[in-house]
Amino acid sequence: MRGFSLKASALSLVAPGLGQIYNKQLIKGLVFLAIDALGLWYFINHLYQAVWGVVTLGEKAQQRVKVGKLTQVIQGDHSIKLLIEGLIILIIFCLFILFYVQAIRDAHRVGKLREEGGTIPAFKKTAGSLLDRNFHITMLSLPTLGVLFLTIMPIIFGIMIAFTNYSAPSYIPPKSLVDWVGFKTFSDLLTFKTWSYTFWNVLTWTVEWAIMATVTTYFGGMLVAMLIQQPGIRFKKLWRTIFIIPFAIPQLCSALIMNNLFNGEFGPVNQYLAFFGIDKIGWLSDPNWAKFTVVLVNSWFGIPVTMMLMLGVLTTIPRDLYEAADVDGASAIQKFWNITMPRVLFVTAPVLITQFAGNINNFNAIFLLTGGGPANGSYQFAGHTDLLVTWLYGLTYNNNKFNFAAAIGIIIFVIIASISIFSYRQTKSFKEEDMVQ
Repeated sequence: MRGFSLKASALSLVAPGLGQIYNKQLIKGLVFLAIDALGLWYFINHLYQAVWGVVTLGEKAQQRVKVGKLTQVIQGDHSIKLLIEGLIILIIFCLFILFYVQAIRDAHRVGKLREEGGTIPAFKKTAGSLLDRNFHITMLSLPTLGVLFLTIMPIIFGIMIAFTNYSAPSYIPPKSLVDWVGFKTFSDLLTFKTWSYTFWNVLTWTVEWAIMATVTTYFGGMLVAMLIQQPGIRFKKLWRTIFIIPFAIPQLCSALIMNNLFNGEFGPVNQYLAFFGIDKIGWLSDPNWAKFTVVLVNSWFGIPVTMMLMLGVLTTIPRDLYEAADVDGASAIQKFWNITMPRVLFVTAPVLITQFAGNINNFNAIFLLTGGGPANGSYQFAGHTDLLVTWLYGLTYNNNKFNFAAAIGIIIFVIIASISIFSYRQTKSFKEEDMVQ
């Protein structure tokens, strides 16, 4: 008999579960109907409020009314709570729509099976497939929900905050309402004198830092690995162990130790230099020396990791190539540029791009060592060594400039994504992989 799939789909379109009941799957149909009824009851009571909250961010601000000699606070709408709660409900509503669509597809699929004379699967068999044939769906459901509500939802929330005026001192709930302002936050950040001056200078230093931090750790690790791999070097395992120790120590501990070592007043480094008649150096208090110091300390953190990577790559280069180069009379520099460097870059180019992107967001190296300092009176809530990410942190937790912090977060994402995608597409490994496909 034809038409089972069409009728089942139409019934499920009316209410998920009706199509399953029509297909003689009573228990599944009742379960779907129960979910549908629960969803309808929930959204009838909450969906309008959620949409209203997201669109308006509240309409009634907190008020203070004098009653005799006392001041009574009348609570109003909390814009941020309305935004968060509305966002959660809208995401749940999207999941409900997805369930609705899947119920229609399921009814259509089983209807087709009836048209072809197949056996309708019993509820026990369908439920059992969740632990057998569809086990991957069962196992991935919980992590997917976790990613949705713990990762994707906060990202969406942060993006939405960037288009509001959620900022101290005038627009902090519950005292005041928050409003949608469109691209005004981005406009102020990029064109308003005090903010734009800070933004462009911090962005410039962020790029400079990312380049210097990446280059020093990458080529420093390569140099150390090549020295250890030299044929005449003895105790290779010992050297590898010694050089990996800085990586084995937690970065927090190392950064705090380095902070004390380079202290301009009582740090051991300046005390040691004093024996040679060298005046105290403001390793962390002078802007230029502070930038040099964070790059130097970051090399201490990063070179061991790159060294271990390079040791693995260098062992894959055939020795025959070097022997042939020796026969041709190639110098050590020629062998490096024509044999070692191309093969190392072929393997490690994606890692190099990842390190560069990671250094743009290298919060720990700056925050734990200098805290973004030394202070700069010309900057808006930023110091000389602040990166965009540490400036974002300060704007959020110390100054309550949430809209500007959110806007900076979006800009950081755009910068990293653009540079990473463009750079990776230019690598030889990507081009050869694309040719193979």
